[in-house]
Amino acid sequence: MRRMTHDENPSGMRGLARFAASDDGAVRPAALAVPAAILLGVALLVGVDVVADARAGGSPAHLLVELAAMAAALLGTLLLWRQLSAARRQAGALQVDLGRARAEAARFRAEADEHLRGLGAAIDHQLTRWELSPAEREIALLLLKGLASKEIAEVRRTSERTVRQQALSVYRKAGLAGRAELAAFFLEDLLASAPGGAATREGAADGR
Repeated sequence: MRRMTHDENPSGMRGLARFAASDDGAVRPAALAVPAAILLGVALLVGVDVVADARAGGSPAHLLVELAAMAAALLGTLLLWRQLSAARRQAGALQVDLGRARAEAARFRAEADEHLRGLGAAIDHQLTRWELSPAEREIALLLLKGLASKEIAEVRRTSERTVRQQALSVYRKAGLAGRAELAAFFLEDLLASAPGGAATREGAADGR
């Protein structure tokens, strides 16, 4: 019984390689197991055929060709299983890295939320110390968010003139010159609460 050898079917291994590769060229561990099992099955079938031909008195040349085909199939199986093992190790390492990244992101979000809650409480406390009216407090918060007078007027459904007057009242009660100093007042506290913020603040003071 004559079987097609690997040399007679050069597109076979290339087809298996394309099957095992994903769209981005990365090796898919699950896909590698299929061609490896196919090659192993081919090797077993060729081996059975070799034994049958040997018992039937087949020619040495024919047996040699079939042995070569079986060896090629076994070698292909070995190579694919090695790639499968490496791909599984790589996938495991990626899963570990992904888990670490997710944990780090969760920790960062928790710390950021904590800092934001603390900053919000500090801003609210400071606005209370300045004895701002409810309207002035809302104006101050909107100014800190970066809204322009026209945008604040639209949010509060009032005139820009009223917004500007209330903003001036906020600056006067806070003892600040304007929007820039208002933002800098709270930004300085925010930077001071960050790691290394105290050193940066001291350095800035020394520079002055």
